[in-house]
Amino acid sequence: PGDPVDAILGPKVSTATKEALRVELGLDGSLLEQYLNYLGKLLSFDLGTSMTTRGESVWQIIQNYFPATVELAVFSMAIALIVGITVGSIAASNPDTKLDIGGRLFGIITYAVPPFWAGMILQLIFAVQLKWFPLGTRFPITENPPPTITGLYTIDSIFSGNINHFFTSIYYLALPSLTLGILLSGIFERIVRINLKQTLKSDYVEAARARGIPELKILFAHAFKNAMIPVITILGLTFAALLGGAILTEVTFSWPGLANRLYEAISSRDYPTVQGIVVFFAGIVVVVSIFIDILNAYIDPRIRY
Repeated sequence: PGDPVDAILGPKVSTATKEALRVELGLDGSLLEQYLNYLGKLLSFDLGTSMTTRGESVWQIIQNYFPATVELAVFSMAIALIVGITVGSIAASNPDTKLDIGGRLFGIITYAVPPFWAGMILQLIFAVQLKWFPLGTRFPITENPPPTITGLYTIDSIFSGNINHFFTSIYYLALPSLTLGILLSGIFERIVRINLKQTLKSDYVEAARARGIPELKILFAHAFKNAMIPVITILGLTFAALLGGAILTEVTFSWPGLANRLYEAISSRDYPTVQGIVVFFAGIVVVVSIFIDILNAYIDPRIRY
């Protein structure tokens, strides 16, 4: 809450100075006029200027911080898919056994645990006590990071031909991405487990068993493929949850990404930066959701035809 003008100038400035700044920022018009003015600037990717880092555009802030969030999101999603699909497949192919019960509990627990709590516990154990992982940065402060090409340290390390930088980047990325990835894996575990169980009871699977086809071949060549279709459908929703989880994870691990920068902007009442990053995240979710819908229509024959 608060007034952007008061946030910039403070309470002890004269009314005339405040009104002059209000006119300069375009805050003197009605809400509709301000909204239309903002939309017009949005079409030209003008997201305004940060109030805390004077002179730096919000778009420049996004360009500087977004690569770190992309790196965290991609590795976390990969871990979530690998762990979730593996655990869900094992549970579904062993119905009503200890493996099935264990898979069910895994999905419930990982889905319910808050990312910030898990992050603090894992840091305390693996970074503070055991000292297996570093804290609070993307790269050692005593070394120069890879030359900036994409902003993704893992990719830039490969492009620059420095394999040591690549493994160092992975090392610093490991704990936050494992935390977020394992927590998100519960979503995929539950989807895979439920759908694979239903698929294994379907008529065409029973017919394959009657023909003497080995169970593993039935699982991977027939049932698994069809059970994966709902996973692709849920990817769009999971990506939105991933961005929400990234905010808590980046803040907990002091990861220098865009989600952490959003938290800082909210704390300092940097309204243009908050608006710009939220709109950018919303646009990313929309684009990813549309892409997932198109991909799902291409893969699922029931929709394609």
